[in-house]
Amino acid sequence: MNTTSTVPSTVSLGNNGPQVTPLGVGTWSWGDTLFWDYGKEYNENQVREAFQASVEAGITLFDTAEVYGLGESEKLVGKFARESDIPVAIATKYFPFPWRIFRNAVTDALTESLQRLQVSSIPLYQVHMPFTFFMNQETLMDALAEEVKNGRIEAVGVSNYSAGEMRAAHEQLQKRGVPLASNQVQYSLLHRKIESNGIWDTAQELGVTIIAYSPLAQGLLTGKYTGQEKPTGARGIDPKFKPSGLQKISPVTNCLRQLAEKHQKTPAQVALNWLVSRGAIPIPGAKNAEQAKQNAGALGWQLDAEDTQELDRASEPWLR
Repeated sequence: MNTTSTVPSTVSLGNNGPQVTPLGVGTWSWGDTLFWDYGKEYNENQVREAFQASVEAGITLFDTAEVYGLGESEKLVGKFARESDIPVAIATKYFPFPWRIFRNAVTDALTESLQRLQVSSIPLYQVHMPFTFFMNQETLMDALAEEVKNGRIEAVGVSNYSAGEMRAAHEQLQKRGVPLASNQVQYSLLHRKIESNGIWDTAQELGVTIIAYSPLAQGLLTGKYTGQEKPTGARGIDPKFKPSGLQKISPVTNCLRQLAEKHQKTPAQVALNWLVSRGAIPIPGAKNAEQAKQNAGALGWQLDAEDTQELDRASEPWLR
């Protein structure tokens, strides 16, 4: 059993980009009442404790977006960062709303995000999705490259971009001497499509870092769902959380349990470590300190080659 850490304490976003921790925290649920139960099941006190627990455990990358909680997530992350004695790396996202037609929309949106975050610059600014019907890719990428030159962002990233869209963004930025640092996509043992649709291979070719959202498949990889529960919200209507759905993914969850026992970790920590070992940066959510501590337990050790091969085989049906 390999229990020594071979994962560096920081990794680069893209080639020679900002240095960040190999595991981050996704903050969609912080301040969001539309998709999450913020203000009911948990509140600012709990997410502040999640922030503090993450930082104390050495996890200092926080991913947010202007649309999360209609700006509330950014406000909370910025507030907590100012309260912290330990520097953190904040990544946020620009949303290509239909009314954002001209390049100054990027400048204005970034200005508003920085104000909510209470900072003058951030390591990573990402395009939330490849919606270029109103503002074309050339205008968008030129505006982002200009903000790199202005020093308000260190690196440009994209999110939910296909292999072709990622290549086009890379080529446009390259004209301005700016690399494409990252592509944030859904990636987990139960969602490995990026390995078969060209995204992973293209990212490796271009030196683009993959940031993995939903790395625990909405909790399916934590081992806490057995089919006896009655999930609420979106999970309540998702067939994957019903007994038949859980039975279908049992080869993966059983493998995670076995490896968790072997390494004296939790299934979730094994699932996150699998992503880290592949070179992706997972950004699981954390609504409280306990969840943050559990996530941080994915670092400080590494699955060996045999372990990763077992997980690869068990999760092979989710390559497509």
